[in-house]
Amino acid sequence: MNQLSADEFQPPFTVSEPARQNTPFVFNAPHAGAIYPAAFLASSRLDAMALRRSEDAFVDELFAPVVGLGAPLMTAHFPRALLDLNREPYELDPRMFDGRIPPFANTRSMRVAGGLGTIPRIVADGQEIYRGRIPIEEALHRVEALYKPYHRTLRYLIQRTARTFGHAVLIDCHSMPSSSVSREDGARADIVLGDRYGTSCTALLTDLLEATLRGRGFKVVRNKPYAGGFITEHYGEPSLGRHALQVEINRGIYMDERSLSRKRGFAELRDGLTAVFEHVMQEIEDELTPRRIAAE
Repeated sequence: MNQLSADEFQPPFTVSEPARQNTPFVFNAPHAGAIYPAAFLASSRLDAMALRRSEDAFVDELFAPVVGLGAPLMTAHFPRALLDLNREPYELDPRMFDGRIPPFANTRSMRVAGGLGTIPRIVADGQEIYRGRIPIEEALHRVEALYKPYHRTLRYLIQRTARTFGHAVLIDCHSMPSSSVSREDGARADIVLGDRYGTSCTALLTDLLEATLRGRGFKVVRNKPYAGGFITEHYGEPSLGRHALQVEINRGIYMDERSLSRKRGFAELRDGLTAVFEHVMQEIEDELTPRRIAAE
């Protein structure tokens, strides 16, 4: 197959910046991309609708109003089925590629074994993506052209925010199939908060967000079945004032999962999430700001 060009995505990602960033929060939607290049579609045994099952469809729209609250929002335009930003840069499955896998690649992770490495082998419902093997050069090209620029920019946003406010809070925005949570203890979660079992952010943040969501009628679960992926783990360093929390929204509450169309209550959900994060931003700031002891 021909190498994909980042130019096809016009651009591969965007950062929506507020007129003035007045909060230490940064929002990220790494799986909301919905641009499928012709060369990728030609190499796949699946049609576009099947490939879209891996998308966090419309998540960027649900979180778009946070920019008006003073927080930047970063969004990928290329799809997760093409390249997964919530993985290490080189989680590569040797079964997928023609050519020599670099010795530094992680070929044995659980995510690779499950077909969900940096270059996914399957879509969310388990179907194989490709007709056959693809050149290893194509995989490495995607990492260089898409993955690395994205993470450089995300890292910059977090570092800039930390320099400005003394700390930074990354909210990693995702959605989940309703089938992945509906059987959990017989209860259906609307939202799953993933903080890597308390290691990627201060408990104050997770506690406050959970309480605020519950106060608005959402059913909330922590870390099951999603505790947070590479992004939450990699950027969450609470001891250094860098906090990362993954938010997974049940697709069934805002979209038709068969037709991938927004439900009637989409705008209401968007407005509710905006109100939740406006409250959390205001309340958590005092807790995260280092307390200064007055000189005697």
